[in-house]
Amino acid sequence: MGMALIENLLSAIESIWNTVQLSDLVDIALLSFVIYRLLWMVRKTSSGRVLRGILILVAMMSLCFAFRLYATTYLLNKVLEWGVVVLVVLFQPELRRFLERIGNSALGIGSIFSQNAVSVHDMETAVVQTVEAYESMSRDKVGALMVFERSNLLDDVVKTGTALDCGVSSELLKNIFWNKAPLHDGAVIVRNGRIIGAGCMLPLSSNVNLSRDLGMRHRAGIGMSEHSDAVVVIVSEETGSISAAVGGMLKRHLAPETLERLLRNELMADSQEGEKGALPLLSILFNRGRKGEDEE
Repeated sequence: MGMALIENLLSAIESIWNTVQLSDLVDIALLSFVIYRLLWMVRKTSSGRVLRGILILVAMMSLCFAFRLYATTYLLNKVLEWGVVVLVVLFQPELRRFLERIGNSALGIGSIFSQNAVSVHDMETAVVQTVEAYESMSRDKVGALMVFERSNLLDDVVKTGTALDCGVSSELLKNIFWNKAPLHDGAVIVRNGRIIGAGCMLPLSSNVNLSRDLGMRHRAGIGMSEHSDAVVVIVSEETGSISAAVGGMLKRHLAPETLERLLRNELMADSQEGEKGALPLLSILFNRGRKGEDEE
């Protein structure tokens, strides 16, 4: 009896598997990815509680339908009919963030078409000089906020401040963040190991579960890491502690050695991949056909 049941089960599985095509697997993979990203997007926000409420509402409607509670089922159906509009309103910040990440080359498309390859030397200098400046500013309790851009371009953020084009140096950073300097209140934006903006305004985090002892500088840093894949490093003006925000998560009370290791892990791998990527090769091949220009 048991063997016959197992054989029937295996036969059913084989018959189903024979009908599966490559498009079905792609379809399932895409749907799984979308569901995963949606769950990841709401896992640490108030939207997670809203999602649980929606699931409870759907379960209640199923029970009412099963027990033939027609009046309650009718009412819940009407609620769900208008639920799409309500969801758009409730999840507006999360939906906007999700679409921004797709538009800002969430799949790495932006890095492929980037015009400048990331220089390992420039990034190495930026990391060393940043750690040196942050160690000094932490000791002197000078507030600082730096954003290291990665694949998501931050041109809109740069427009809110003063555009620059210079290398990262410890003395320059300490001058920018000196409490009487005109640009000290904003953020410094670093792209490919070079400063491209200072005094820039960052979006504040929408996470209502953040600790109340976090100031505006930390909330702006977390908000920037929520809206992009950037690495944000912060010095508290009150305590002098060093923090780093990546992917909406804040790591606090970092030692200078820990900060340097974090920046190397998050940025140096991207730099090496940038120099070995497809764009520099394409640029070299393209420039070889143009007289009077050097190879990249």
